[in-house]
Amino acid sequence: MNEVMDTLSSHRSIRAYQDRPVESKVLDQILKAAQAAPNWVNLQHVSVIVVQDKARLAKFSELCGGQKHIAQAPVFLIFCTDFYRTWLACRDHGQEFDSVVSQIDNLIVGANEVGIALGTAVAAAESFGLGTVPIGNIRLHALEAIRELNLPKYVLPMLGLCAGYPAENPGIKPRLPKEAVCFAEQYNQELSGFLKQYDEQYASYLKERPWNSRVGNWTGMAADFYKPPYSHYPEVPAMLKQQGFNPGTE
Repeated sequence: MNEVMDTLSSHRSIRAYQDRPVESKVLDQILKAAQAAPNWVNLQHVSVIVVQDKARLAKFSELCGGQKHIAQAPVFLIFCTDFYRTWLACRDHGQEFDSVVSQIDNLIVGANEVGIALGTAVAAAESFGLGTVPIGNIRLHALEAIRELNLPKYVLPMLGLCAGYPAENPGIKPRLPKEAVCFAEQYNQELSGFLKQYDEQYASYLKERPWNSRVGNWTGMAADFYKPPYSHYPEVPAMLKQQGFNPGTE
């Protein structure tokens, strides 16, 4: 394996950080990598808000459900789906925009590009010896997050990313068997055996973590997480409407 593969295959979520700032040159390289990530038609529908102020880190820790590692991290990056620049371009060329941006495929495009950019940022950060953990809960109190970030219409806060020098080594979480996620030519729907195998591995992993009180397996966790009525981020519909995205309308 080369160094890139070593970095990618050794990823782990870090939720405890040293009291050490991330050097500006390193942060610039991470942002440069995120901006260089692939995007659709070079329309570049991603923006990143860099939060380093201690008071604002504490605020976002609160908004994201009291996740203490956000307040502790020296850097919190907020990745946004951004169609504001596209709106400016359309406005300057005399084109109507709302009926276009509200088509659900644009939401898919924006979410895809945020995911690609964040994944690239994770790889870049970890190549410099930093630890990271993505934060989906930036959407938990989405409307207040939008106000705190001064986001204009057509911009959505999608994912956060803590970054800093690790103060822990939680080990690598086992992934699903390759046979359950990678298929030759066509999707293989006969996955029960692979999931059973993974349940056993995942249960052992949970038991072996001395700081973890959780027990169970992966399928149980997945079923519990999506137990009806499911409403993990209740403000998302209002956020989409407020920011100009109305999925399902044409």
